[in-house]
Amino acid sequence: MNLICNNISKVFETRNGAITALKEITFQTKAKEFLCILGPSGCGKTTLLKIIAGLLEPTDGEVIYEGSRSEENPLNSLVFQEHGLFPWMNVIDNVAFGLEMKGIGRRERHDRAGAFVEKVGVSSFADRHPHELSIGMRQRVGIARAFVSDPEILLMDEPFGSLDAQTKLVLQEELLTIWRDQQKLVIHVTHDIDEAVLLSDRVLVMTGRPGSIREEIPIPLDRPRDLSNRNHPNVVAIKEHIWALLEDEVRKNLSIT
Repeated sequence: MNLICNNISKVFETRNGAITALKEITFQTKAKEFLCILGPSGCGKTTLLKIIAGLLEPTDGEVIYEGSRSEENPLNSLVFQEHGLFPWMNVIDNVAFGLEMKGIGRRERHDRAGAFVEKVGVSSFADRHPHELSIGMRQRVGIARAFVSDPEILLMDEPFGSLDAQTKLVLQEELLTIWRDQQKLVIHVTHDIDEAVLLSDRVLVMTGRPGSIREEIPIPLDRPRDLSNRNHPNVVAIKEHIWALLEDEVRKNLSIT
């Protein structure tokens, strides 16, 4: 499954007038790639992801899905920075919720959910409720829930943004392991340059508001990735280039305001 964002623009009408959040965004994904979208704060990254997910309608342009898809599985699944777990459900039932909505019996859905609970390292907490878990563990449960529903496309909106550095690194590695096994198209929004470069096949760098695609940057690193190799010359050079692009966008925005 691939998708094309064709000339996407989004204007929000407010009491103080129209605000253009996105302007003429066009790009096409590749099959089973890990694509990161990076940009300065307020550039419309989350708005773009919500349009791709079908939660918002673009003012202009369209999102086109290409390729065959299963009628039984969702087109996409969205993981937010806030895990969005149901507080009255335990871990296994939270992960299995999408399967329950598809009418899958309790035993089968718990077996399938249990496999992903184990993959993300929270199997010993399967009977616990979200308030009994750390932030990092709740985020693991959210990732497991997204994958177990077997979506065609996984959309991730800064899922590790609120985590400490050590927990973030562990979850990044777990995410890459599951993605390698499942071979899904992933579109991952982040403000973290290290994360974008070390996880993705390609980075789309956005301008400041109104957000548009400033540059597409391929990441020529072998897989599987060694996330501890942050000082590799290729990694450093790419990060410095992206930082220069973002710094320029931030300075432009400051000069406007």
